[in-house]
Amino acid sequence: MPTLPENAVLIPIDMQQAFDAAPWPRRWNERLDENGLALLAAWRAARRPIIHVRHDSVEPASTLRPEAPGNAFRPGFAPQEGEPLVTKSVNAAFIGTDLDLRLRRLGADTVVLFGVSTDMCVSTSVRVGANLGYRVILVEDACDCFDLPDGEGGTIAARDVHRAHVATLRHEFATVLRTAEIVAGL
Repeated sequence: MPTLPENAVLIPIDMQQAFDAAPWPRRWNERLDENGLALLAAWRAARRPIIHVRHDSVEPASTLRPEAPGNAFRPGFAPQEGEPLVTKSVNAAFIGTDLDLRLRRLGADTVVLFGVSTDMCVSTSVRVGANLGYRVILVEDACDCFDLPDGEGGTIAARDVHRAHVATLRHEFATVLRTAEIVAGL
């Protein structure tokens, strides 16, 4: 089992209620919440830092805009006392936010990411984090994404979208682990 550095920071990304209803397509990972909550519980028990990321859309029709019910965190995913929240309006948790500054003030060189969606905000955050010099760990079984129109009248299944993005991230941007490996490494 990998041992995580003491300064590793857990970053849940966009664990919001909007993704459970229209207009969002079908998701594939039925264990998203179970795995994400296990990560949070283990991280909190180890007294390690967590920085939550929430998407606050600026698009008027978005289910993720701050005043929309879907903007709320999924049950159990809201920050607890002392856990900071970073809000973003684009696909990357590092763009237009103070996430990088917060991590540098903590002395963090490793970030552990999970959330929704693998191919959008999670992937973009992994790539930017790696490009900023962080060791990035992606918890692949605590991520989820949606069926994706292929532009030719068909649909790419969410599980296939996830697998392709995880493979790309593993190849160049992140170490890819599973929830059980992370929990054991704490």
